[in-house]
Amino acid sequence: MIQAHDDNTPQSGVNGTVKWFDPVKGFGFVVSDDGGVDILLHVNVLRNFGQSSVADGSRVAMVVQKTERGAQASEILSISPPEGVQTSLPDIAGLDKEQIASTPLLAARIKWFDKAKGFGFANVFGCPEDVFVHMDVLRQSGLSDLAPGEAIAMRVIDGKRGRMAAEVLAWETVPTTEELSSQG
Repeated sequence: MIQAHDDNTPQSGVNGTVKWFDPVKGFGFVVSDDGGVDILLHVNVLRNFGQSSVADGSRVAMVVQKTERGAQASEILSISPPEGVQTSLPDIAGLDKEQIASTPLLAARIKWFDKAKGFGFANVFGCPEDVFVHMDVLRQSGLSDLAPGEAIAMRVIDGKRGRMAAEVLAWETVPTTEELSSQG
């Protein structure tokens, strides 16, 4: 698919895999399925999609713009989590995907998350207790980091040590009620 951009720079649809992304630096690179040069992925493009990070190995569909400085993602169309990511958390490792998917999505905000420690906490709207968020769950969800105050949707389970996220989604990627009813 070729599209004209406002500045008449040709753009094309590309599928690829995230080579690496560093949310602190604010950028990373995607390897196209068609080969060629690495494609720059800037955090602002991710934010326009509703995420502030993406896990290495995630699959990405995007619009790519050729510039004087090389190929750059100009729009994210979809992100799929990396395949084969397993969790070491016993509370979640024993659950199958259908069990997790049957749990309702809850609107929440990140209270804090420390990537180096590998965990953090979120607050579900209307609930006073914190919900534990582990790095493994983020990776399984295609994310690599979360910022304080970031809006998310998550599926929460009661673990051995309290409430914990079993799935985390970027808020903007969650289908609305209208979108869900039009699919059925």
